[in-house]
Amino acid sequence: MDRLRALEVFVAVVGRGSFTRAADALDTSPANVTRYVNELEAHLGTRLLNRSSRKLSLTESGEALYERSKSILDEVAEAEAVASLATLQPRGRLRINAPVSFGIRHLAPLWSRFMQSYPDVELDVALSDRVVDIVEEGYDLAVRISRAGPATHAARKLATSRNVLCAAPAYVQAHGEPQTPADLAVHRCIAYTYASTADEWQFVDAQGRPQAVKVNSVMHTNNGDTARAAALAGLGIIWQPTFLVGQDLAEGRLRPLLPGYRMHDTDVLAVYPSRRHLSAKVRVMVDFLVEAFRGTPPWDVPAALAPQPASLAPARRQRRVK
Repeated sequence: MDRLRALEVFVAVVGRGSFTRAADALDTSPANVTRYVNELEAHLGTRLLNRSSRKLSLTESGEALYERSKSILDEVAEAEAVASLATLQPRGRLRINAPVSFGIRHLAPLWSRFMQSYPDVELDVALSDRVVDIVEEGYDLAVRISRAGPATHAARKLATSRNVLCAAPAYVQAHGEPQTPADLAVHRCIAYTYASTADEWQFVDAQGRPQAVKVNSVMHTNNGDTARAAALAGLGIIWQPTFLVGQDLAEGRLRPLLPGYRMHDTDVLAVYPSRRHLSAKVRVMVDFLVEAFRGTPPWDVPAALAPQPASLAPARRQRRVK
């Protein structure tokens, strides 16, 4: 028995004083109305209505249930209205997960503008470089940096992030510059723990052929800013996205390496559980982020700062790093 429906039928019968009129109001048959009331009485183990050929009257139990049922149905209607309103108007808490460095550098400056536009939305932003389960951990939305979109969730692309192999000029001066990916095996490298390829770095040459090398990692870290800081200090070679090192490349603090080779790009994605029944607060946030990152990503280095093609790159001496 659908108890909520049974209570709705019972209240309609009492309010209209007739099984037939209740059936008309609920767009069902008098037989269905009678069945619901009988099942409700059987479930409660008490008579709720005194029936006669002329009129209906409530028993003492029926009167108590009628008053409480009206209150319950009013609360259900109010809850449904609130839920429906949340689907139409952005309001309430919006839980967002994002990577640490990207969240600090490129999302944090946007939040004030979003909150000015949508004052009824309360932001709850958590930064973490691990891939969270947005459903299991209760997030409405996640921003992810990924080569592959999520298999089980909906996603919209916000931007492309280039990955660049680079080092500080001081490191290159001290240890030489690698000419091919294979040369990295004798260089000091700083690895990103959460990279799917770990210590095996992957490249594509000018002809589109993949190349991979097992690098000599003298340091591992699960945070891009930590890897960047180590590279700026001349401790070794890193590969990191341009959203993190683009300004360093533009201003010469880091220099791109391995001209003629590239690393795979990654996508910046807004990920959310489903496109169906999308709440207004998630919808407006996704649209806001798409618009904020529209066009050329602000972190991409100018073309003049990209590595030279292999045929144009000057020869540099190669030293073995000890």
